[in-house]
Amino acid sequence: MLVDSHCHLDRLKLDKFDGDLDAVLELARSRGVGKFLCVGISLENVDDVLGIAGRYDDVVCSVGVHPLDVESGLADVEKLKTLSTRPNVVALGETGLDYYYSTETKQVQQHSFVAHLQAAAEVALPVIVHTRDARQDTIDLIREHGSREHAGVLHCFTESWEMAKAALDLNYYISLSGIVTFKNAEELREVAKQVPLDRLLVETDSPYLAPVPYRGKPNIPAYVREVAEFIAELRGISYEELAAITTENFYRLFPRAA
Repeated sequence: MLVDSHCHLDRLKLDKFDGDLDAVLELARSRGVGKFLCVGISLENVDDVLGIAGRYDDVVCSVGVHPLDVESGLADVEKLKTLSTRPNVVALGETGLDYYYSTETKQVQQHSFVAHLQAAAEVALPVIVHTRDARQDTIDLIREHGSREHAGVLHCFTESWEMAKAALDLNYYISLSGIVTFKNAEELREVAKQVPLDRLLVETDSPYLAPVPYRGKPNIPAYVREVAEFIAELRGISYEELAAITTENFYRLFPRAA
């Protein structure tokens, strides 16, 4: 079995599937995907991700506020703790820091990130972290406010090996998306070769960032297989072994998903 550890099922482009999410998930299942983590990005889509996770036995979800959505509404520690008790919620996030697209909201992003880290530590849930052009601040805030025991994942990882190593030292996992297949992602492929297999996850981040050979097209959870096959070849192991290892890692990091 394979797990898509990070997808946005409420935002998929369903035109080619006649608007039918069932068909999208069934295609992924036919390619060996047995679990989907539908990730929340704002207070506005909490009900959407909870609704999808409630409809399908093989879908779980997270709740949180993405760093680029902080202006649409913040969740404090108590709000996040309350949301964490909802059915099928296995993590808080995605949260984190993104200075690439927005430096004006840097302080608000940091405040939101700390709230997620503190809430997750209190309710013993992992955190799904988005980070871009904010390497030191991301690691510093995790180190200061995060839980080592329950930790989390740096999703759709695109940063340096030095940052990956710092996160691994804090008991975090590293998740790789279709970006690893892109022609210009040599540095990321070097990271992919070095991450310990027992700390590795795979994801689509669909509907974004479809892997080669679908780059530039809408991404769907079925394409997590291309990501896994590519990394398996890169690591010199079989697809079956990588699928088994990353699935085991997923359930270790997100025990509620079981």
